[in-house]
Amino acid sequence: MTADIRLAVDIGGTFTDLALETPSGPHSHKLLTTPDAPERAVMQGVDEILSASGFAPKDIGLVIHGTTLATNAIIERKGAKTALVTTQGFRDAVEIAYEHRFDQYDLYMERPEPLAPRWRRLEVPERMASDGSVLLDLDEDAVREVAAQLKADEVEAVAVTFLHSYVNPDHERRAGAILTELLPGVSITLSHEVCPEIREYERTSTALANAYVQPLMARYLRRLETGLQDAGMSCPLLLMMSSGGVVTVDTAMRQPIRLVESGPAGGAILAARMAAENGEPKALAFDMGGTTAKLTLIDNMAPQYARSFEVARAYRFLKGSGLPLRIPVIDMVEIGAGGGSIARVDDLRRITVGPDSAGAAPGPAAYSQGGKDATVTDADIVMGRIDPANFAGGKMALDGAAAETAVSSAVGEALGLDALAAAAGVGEIVDENMANAARVHAVENGKDTEGRAMIAFGGAAPLHAARLAQKLGIPRVIVPKGAGVGSAFGFLAAPIAYEVARSKLITLSPFDADGLNALFVEMRGEAEAVVQLGSGDNAPLVERRVAYMRYRGQGHEIAVPLPAELYGKDDADMLKSAFEREYAALFGRIIPKLEVEAITWTLALATEQDAVEALADVSDTAAPDPIGNRQVFDPATGTAHEAAIYTRTSLNIGAGLQGPALIVEDETTTVVPPGFAARVNGGGHIVLTRKEG
Repeated sequence: MTADIRLAVDIGGTFTDLALETPSGPHSHKLLTTPDAPERAVMQGVDEILSASGFAPKDIGLVIHGTTLATNAIIERKGAKTALVTTQGFRDAVEIAYEHRFDQYDLYMERPEPLAPRWRRLEVPERMASDGSVLLDLDEDAVREVAAQLKADEVEAVAVTFLHSYVNPDHERRAGAILTELLPGVSITLSHEVCPEIREYERTSTALANAYVQPLMARYLRRLETGLQDAGMSCPLLLMMSSGGVVTVDTAMRQPIRLVESGPAGGAILAARMAAENGEPKALAFDMGGTTAKLTLIDNMAPQYARSFEVARAYRFLKGSGLPLRIPVIDMVEIGAGGGSIARVDDLRRITVGPDSAGAAPGPAAYSQGGKDATVTDADIVMGRIDPANFAGGKMALDGAAAETAVSSAVGEALGLDALAAAAGVGEIVDENMANAARVHAVENGKDTEGRAMIAFGGAAPLHAARLAQKLGIPRVIVPKGAGVGSAFGFLAAPIAYEVARSKLITLSPFDADGLNALFVEMRGEAEAVVQLGSGDNAPLVERRVAYMRYRGQGHEIAVPLPAELYGKDDADMLKSAFEREYAALFGRIIPKLEVEAITWTLALATEQDAVEALADVSDTAAPDPIGNRQVFDPATGTAHEAAIYTRTSLNIGAGLQGPALIVEDETTTVVPPGFAARVNGGGHIVLTRKEG
């Protein structure tokens, strides 16, 4: 076992990606996910990548893993039989939600069903005041009666959410202890542990989601851990979190809800490093896999962070249409637009793509695994972007005729189009869906996409990146080395990290500096206990603080970065200036003479990372002769062009070429359309540049 050899594994809805970092260079591998038992594809991939690289399982010093298992369990409603125990009178809070319609004009609007049905939402007498004082003692006999009901119902997981437990968790802790004693083997989630923050609905929803996926994730992680050990790996296993840091298996098993966006988070970490290497202060990370597409804004070489997001949205772009989760997460937009997204024609004779996906089984029609639906991958084959005979480096032959038949049947016949025109329509719709998602996400954050660099990774992103860049006004596209398994390589760059949040109302007039300092000391201690489990006691740590602040009287807060230092009474002006700077950036103005207050405080602790050095300029070199040519349809011009084909391994540092061209590698293909030039920079990354005019 050596610390120089590290393995990253990313399980997606369609593919499982592996990246191996060794002293002699990186290795990567991609294979279809096995949805019925995800660890099976992992172990197969581990065996194949080690065989190809010449290393043995005992040589691996660290395994870092990310998975969509928790997300898919919530979306597909395949989690545990879960109950909620809450304060008397509050069991319907998860259905009342925000007390408004997220789409007031939709007469048939449906809210997502709570993860615990009403008959499994049980109440007990108890009550805390908002300041943490006890208004009504916990009725322990009532808790025992509830435990008897849950045992008879054979529940597998319980979430305990009491009113104002984020201020005083005593009642939750006692109820949890009773339930643990009377319900052996049942997972118990306490809301103050997973979400110690104000706002009852979000805290309850987060606790329920954690309980819902906890048994599933615990079983899976134990199977994976055992499988790796049986294969001969005695190294640590760390899990990627939605916030962009990694934690130990034990921490992940207690709070698996923090893993729901673990794969996309790895991609955002990779994109931030690419932005730093290439000197791009503003970038857009574009991650398109087999099932979904993820877009993340990168500013000042770092992704944006958020305290909450929604999963399983019923309406793609409407806030409030999903289940809210209050956890630290890299702020991104994710839509059902991947290579496996299914294309069809609706009743209004419009082409629609996604959000449903053919997944790994049966997959696109071209996979010849029983899939009949037309997908984006099938459309890409028809347009000439993918060579069916050399997909995945020739390891997986595709059926081009089946792809053409599926596209014609699902789209072409309904609209009177030939297969090529139908495929072009599918490609344009999925690209416009992604462009629209990027525009909405940027506007919601007070930003713009135009003029940014795009960093494209994931198996399908390099196929669509140039066209997406045209739609968004982006002049440069960077396709990293190993782009097809980009998120897995991002895992290898992630720090060991953990974030702690606390809700505590602090005004700036008067400003309680001592109380705030004491709060951050407590939060630092909790974060250190988790981070040091994976990093050791002497590892240098970096602290990041954020306050969620608002003008007094407002209903919602904005994130305000703070310096990690002791505060004095005179620092109220510094905090106010920081708030007004962020407020003006988001809303274009400040509101004079209103008092400012902070509701929630967060402290993130991470192992110190080496600084990323900017790549040096390199001299131009000649590109080799292409290995062939193929007709590739270009949606921007509406015609097919003869595209020269190059293998990525044949392009040396500094090599440049003009579109139309295809740059092929085992895990993906980069499309260089007419009007673009491609060049390999000093890091071995492909940079596409759009020509003016």
